[in-house]
Amino acid sequence: MLSIAFSAVLMPATGYSESGKLLLTGGVSSVDGAAGGGLTPWAVTGSLATQGQWGATAHATRVNTRDYGLSAYGAAVSWNERLELSLARQDLDTGLTGVLLGAPGLRLKQDIVGIKARVAGDAVLDSDSLMPSIAIGLQSKSLASSALDPTLAALGAKRSGTDLYVSATKLLLAKGILINGTLRATKANQNGLLGFGASLGGAKSSYELLPEISVALLLRKDLAIGFEYRKMSNRLQVAGNAAGLGDGLQSSDWKDIFIAWQPNKHLSLTLAFVDLGQIVPATTARRRQTGTYLSAQVAF
Repeated sequence: MLSIAFSAVLMPATGYSESGKLLLTGGVSSVDGAAGGGLTPWAVTGSLATQGQWGATAHATRVNTRDYGLSAYGAAVSWNERLELSLARQDLDTGLTGVLLGAPGLRLKQDIVGIKARVAGDAVLDSDSLMPSIAIGLQSKSLASSALDPTLAALGAKRSGTDLYVSATKLLLAKGILINGTLRATKANQNGLLGFGASLGGAKSSYELLPEISVALLLRKDLAIGFEYRKMSNRLQVAGNAAGLGDGLQSSDWKDIFIAWQPNKHLSLTLAFVDLGQIVPATTARRRQTGTYLSAQVAF
């Protein structure tokens, strides 16, 4: 399905944007595929498309931490600066964790289909008022079958789930500052890479409301720096405790400090220092998963 979508996104089409937006005002591709920051969606649509136009983006991302490596790639189409459809695939190399679980070479692969609609405001046109841009979104996530399936089943976690979110983005164009807040309703463990929900030991499988924050400062028209914070569910800690792992499945919130460069309207590069906290500390000696994030996006 993803290969077909990529072909559709990259094909030239009448009505696709040739002029486009101000640099960096469409954000970059997040690790889940939606336009925004690297870790969280914003109330903007990606691509160069403005009102009455179609646009498209494609991205590739690599995250390396002390014990894990995550590759992600995807594509998105947008229309009229109001609607965005995105597809992304994530591939997590579990490294030592897979070895200690008796599954050397274990990779966790997840497909994400997202849709986002801007329902109020405009980040650029309302930049001189108090009105933010507001968008609602949905991300349907599906974790591929792997050697981890029996463990997830024992914890009462499922392999698919749907996130719902609302984002509010305020661009202070004259000051070169962007602020975004997202509230996400989710059942995902580690963004879905460790399944969705849990029931062992009384852990909850219901939705949780988790906040996400981004702040960016435009240093010049093609260069921005910023900070992101994304709250993560910690429900697997309860299930892990019941399984005799103590705090071995504890999770932490995600953070990054990033720099984004858009040398022209068709290309943007993002480099970040990430801190993903503890991910399955039972197998990683409780090491914090800090490292690098590098992403490239092309836009049409």
